[in-house]
Amino acid sequence: MAEKKMSSSRRNQLKSLLLQIGEEMVEEEALEAEQLKLKHMEENCPSVSIPGCMQELQDFCRKIHKKIDLLDEERYDMEAKVSKSNKEIDDLKLKVQDLKGKFKKPALKKVRMSADAMLAALLGSKHKMSTDHRANLKQVKKEVKEEEKPAGDWRKNIEDKAGMGGRKKMFETET
Repeated sequence: MAEKKMSSSRRNQLKSLLLQIGEEMVEEEALEAEQLKLKHMEENCPSVSIPGCMQELQDFCRKIHKKIDLLDEERYDMEAKVSKSNKEIDDLKLKVQDLKGKFKKPALKKVRMSADAMLAALLGSKHKMSTDHRANLKQVKKEVKEEEKPAGDWRKNIEDKAGMGGRKKMFETET
């Protein structure tokens, strides 16, 4: 059977109830986040009492600088770990794509580059001389076969060569 359709007034009432519940949840989350922030600040950041003497103030500043240095070192270590893990994740994603066999090759742009420019780009400063690839090709000389030319006049031998190994000559003499 076909499902019963909900009336528009009922739908609007349910939407308003969901929005009210959502607003309450957002407010609760904001309060919890604020409380966590305050709790963290109390634990990690003690209240500041600024000393009145110049020597005590300098000592206080040195302590703060040491804490800042420690935090910067921790932050740097964290960033290094994150970047390393991101690289590993990218490598693993590439391996997964290769294993699936659905890797789409990007369209490559055609680059017009001479052989010298390409070698210079690949080898850098090692490549200084220009390469002439045509000079390295093998030279092939065509040999002209000379056919043996019979010595003498060709008309003298024509009757010897005429038909069936000279038999034509035998028939002609019999008649």
